[in-house]
Amino acid sequence: MANTFLVTGGMGCLGAWTLYHLLKQGQKAVSFDLSKYRQRLELLLSEEEQAAITFVQGDLTDTEQVRNVFTDHDITHVIHLAALQVPFCRDNPPLGAQVNVMGTVNVFEAARAQGVGHVAYASSIAVYGPASDYPPGLVAHDALPMPRTLYGVYKVANEGCARVYWQDHGISSTALRPYTVYGVGRDQGITSEPTKALRAVSRGESYHLNFGGTMQFHWASDVAQQFITAATQASGGAHAFNLGMKPISVGQFIDTVKGLEPSATITFDDKALPFPEGFDASALHAHANEVFETPLEDGIKATLEHFKTLS
Repeated sequence: MANTFLVTGGMGCLGAWTLYHLLKQGQKAVSFDLSKYRQRLELLLSEEEQAAITFVQGDLTDTEQVRNVFTDHDITHVIHLAALQVPFCRDNPPLGAQVNVMGTVNVFEAARAQGVGHVAYASSIAVYGPASDYPPGLVAHDALPMPRTLYGVYKVANEGCARVYWQDHGISSTALRPYTVYGVGRDQGITSEPTKALRAVSRGESYHLNFGGTMQFHWASDVAQQFITAATQASGGAHAFNLGMKPISVGQFIDTVKGLEPSATITFDDKALPFPEGFDASALHAHANEVFETPLEDGIKATLEHFKTLS
């Protein structure tokens, strides 16, 4: 039977990039999202290219709808990315729990009913607490989760649910925990500002970031490919992995941009986000068949060039 990949949250940034790479790989893809607006996907794929994707508009919190998309389209692989981000969970906690936790349970239940034995899904470094909760240096992959946001709490719950589905039903899973994702289509969420700065630079405009500090930056294209690898590499257990890359300061990020675009005008507040500077990705490197880590300068250059084609 041919592979068919379900991508929940296909209208989001990582969803769009995941659909892009699946299409480029010649895979059959089904997008499941409550939204019908394809503005992020349209930044990556032409209308003709999008015709190869099956689009299903549906509600992740509706158990029957989620199960139906599995059965109606003979889903064999799952990349579960749909979620409400930090500000939305803070503003509407019940809806955040319904989408982020109940929605994830619905995906695992539908996979179980369909006989799909492995699920790849998005977690987040928000499962961790602030730097003061951990020893100096990169936070270990098995460090104790101590989230300070409801979004982080929901992600911890999902990782716990995944362990139970492995324990009770033998459904393996791989969760990835990105930090600051940047790239075309990243226009929402706390850490979307570096991408908004790149968009401004591509237009010859100035930009001010509302935070500083040091963090790990992940190119959206890499993260999407890592999720595809996670979906196709089924191995026993319920795994959760931090993504890698050397932590750099926001100032270094800006200096890299200016090295490519000397006329760029970007400023920032020297106020760090409430997260550690970096997370150990050695477990991912030991586990994954392939790890995607495009150097920062190359990722920024590709993003700027892409944005210029859209201006």
